[in-house]
Amino acid sequence: MSALGRVVRSGVARRRVPTIVIGLATLMAVAASVLGVSLLVASRAPFEKAFARQQGAHLSAQFDAAKASAAKITAGAAAAEASAGPFGVATITPEMAPGRFGAPLSVVGRADPSNAAVDRVSLTSGRWATGPGEIVVSTDAALPQRLGIQVTLAGGRTLKVVGVARSVSRTADGWVVPSEIASLGLAGYQMLYRFNGGSVDADAVTAGLPVVGTQSWLTLKKTAERDTALFVPFLMAFGLLGLVMSVLIVANVVAGTVGASLRRIGILKAIGFTPAQVVRAYLAQALLPATVGTALGVVVGNLLAIPVMAQTTEAYGTTPLAVTPWVNVVVVVLVLGVVALAAWASAWRAGRLRTVDAIAVGRTPHAGRGVWASRLTSRLRVPRTVSLGLARPFARPARTLAMGAAIVFGTTAVTFSVGLTSSLSEVLSARAHDVADVTIGAGGGGGIGGQREPGPNGPGAPEKEPDPVAIAAAIAAQPGTRAHYGAATTEATVPGVTGAITVIAFTGDASWGGYRMISGRWFSQVGEAVVPTPLLTATGTRVGDTLTLKHHGKSYTVRIVGEVFDTSNDGLEVFADTATFAGATGLTVRSHHIAVDPGVDVASYTTSLNKALDPLGVTANVGSGENGSSIVVTLNALAAMLTLMLVVVAALGVLNGVVLDTRERIQELGIHKALGMTPRQTIAMVITSVTLTGLAAGLIGVPLGIALHGWVMPAMGNSAGLVLPPSILAVYQPPELALLLTGGLPLAILGALLPATWAARTPTTTALRTE
Repeated sequence: MSALGRVVRSGVARRRVPTIVIGLATLMAVAASVLGVSLLVASRAPFEKAFARQQGAHLSAQFDAAKASAAKITAGAAAAEASAGPFGVATITPEMAPGRFGAPLSVVGRADPSNAAVDRVSLTSGRWATGPGEIVVSTDAALPQRLGIQVTLAGGRTLKVVGVARSVSRTADGWVVPSEIASLGLAGYQMLYRFNGGSVDADAVTAGLPVVGTQSWLTLKKTAERDTALFVPFLMAFGLLGLVMSVLIVANVVAGTVGASLRRIGILKAIGFTPAQVVRAYLAQALLPATVGTALGVVVGNLLAIPVMAQTTEAYGTTPLAVTPWVNVVVVVLVLGVVALAAWASAWRAGRLRTVDAIAVGRTPHAGRGVWASRLTSRLRVPRTVSLGLARPFARPARTLAMGAAIVFGTTAVTFSVGLTSSLSEVLSARAHDVADVTIGAGGGGGIGGQREPGPNGPGAPEKEPDPVAIAAAIAAQPGTRAHYGAATTEATVPGVTGAITVIAFTGDASWGGYRMISGRWFSQVGEAVVPTPLLTATGTRVGDTLTLKHHGKSYTVRIVGEVFDTSNDGLEVFADTATFAGATGLTVRSHHIAVDPGVDVASYTTSLNKALDPLGVTANVGSGENGSSIVVTLNALAAMLTLMLVVVAALGVLNGVVLDTRERIQELGIHKALGMTPRQTIAMVITSVTLTGLAAGLIGVPLGIALHGWVMPAMGNSAGLVLPPSILAVYQPPELALLLTGGLPLAILGALLPATWAARTPTTTALRTE
């Protein structure tokens, strides 16, 4: 073995603790980077990627089975690049509660479609239906998604849930074996088509056929992009944060470790090593543990990615995601490149020093450095071990800055993460408008229970249209009602805006209903309206202007008095009072939202209200029926995992700095112990040496995290064409800020605890003999 090889081997073996720290820091950095880059990749066009993986249907069409045979329907499929079907379609009406039926749902008869040419439905749990009486439910359907549960249908028949699956094309609410369709009642045939380049030509495949309805993939794409537009940037921000912070901290660790070897570098130069050989030796000493840490980090990152990507799949509503191989390659090259660069820079700087200077610097701080701090702290009325620890950061300012930088990175990441998750919760809450305690006919896709047993109009159809006035009167008469309003929805057009806009008209004061104002105020009288930012942009108007809407030949002019945060229908909506659209056709209140008095039990209130509503044919439910809370839980879990990894990496940076410091002053510690310093006092001194650094770094990192949040959040809103209201931006509360500002201290203590224990346990004679 060459002399250079022996130096590398002995350096790695002799400096075991720094070697382990470099390996661990690299491991955590690589794992966090794999997750971060994977989130960045998954957040780019998630729908298109899922659509391509699942061979999604560019067009799904349903035909009347009574007017065309299966053979005739397939005749037009030659015009498509690929097709699947015809599949029998049946309509079922599930029983949501005894005597209460949900909306009719579409069920398709298909054999296992996992390898189909079009629409490869992917199972998320369970198995595919293999016999009669079994059903696989869609993740998007208003059906129970617990395996083994029996779904009761109108007429008393039951189907057992044996699987839950996701179709990116959303071609059905559930699937059964083909032979089951006849017993459920054949309602039509479904055909699925894929076209070259994704350009849909419905006429080419449906000409002359009795088409009941079609669905284009472009409509699904638009809906998916709208649903994920707000939290895609959040995941991208977390991914980028994980990558950048990890790289900075691992560079800091490596540079500090190599920079602490000045005395040994001086000895190597004294025995004839050239500066280039010194650089190569310390590059190798840094790259060896970093390579091992990188290899383990890739494994750990891919293992952690399994639950993380599963949660991301749920958030995006796409097919299962995984770490792509090139992500591992890019992260490995990047992290090892950073390690090599940091080691090269420190070794090159040390290699250029004169031999005498390198040896002289060694473990001894510059003469007089930190003396003033030691004199100042000695005057404090604290134990001497504490005052010695408080003065230590000033003896090695460069190392103190390195440890401080690691803590700054960690506290910045935590502060930004806390703000980002809080803002995300606010965004989803503002989008859902879900502050009502009790709702009637809102959300749930028919599962609210507003329908009764099958009447003369068909399965699950209500016997008569519920009377909104009578419902409102029953709500008002119910003890415990604090406030309530009704909502009616219709469509109108605005001159100069392509397509229809949605009009939401309210009966009663809806200002408490969770609508977040960006500017202006909520409407308070007839003729006033509030609109989202996208509609203001599309019409070139602003708060204070008037807007003319046309509905069934009538014109309605409203004055815009406020700008509201809303993302439904691409933000092309108008909110006003029902009296503003008096005489409008089809403007019927179909949902009611209720707030109860403080202290009232919502469940008991709902049960009592349902007794009054029973003759009216509707059912009240607790909450709004929105599913935003599950998305919040998913994304908060992702944020917590990434933040925890960044905190660990930052703690390793502190650990590395304290290890280097305690090893450097081991003889000094031996002298202190020989003079009577106990192990407990030694731990106190070492931990105290990082307290000032931790507090100062926290005071720097928290404002940086807040500033980063204040810069990123509006940029995210702008990317989605939205202006975010103050409630989404101003999420840091005083108690939370006080906790964050002191967060650098526990992070510093966490990193210093292990080397402090090691220093306390080192025998005095060993410490004194250490060179």
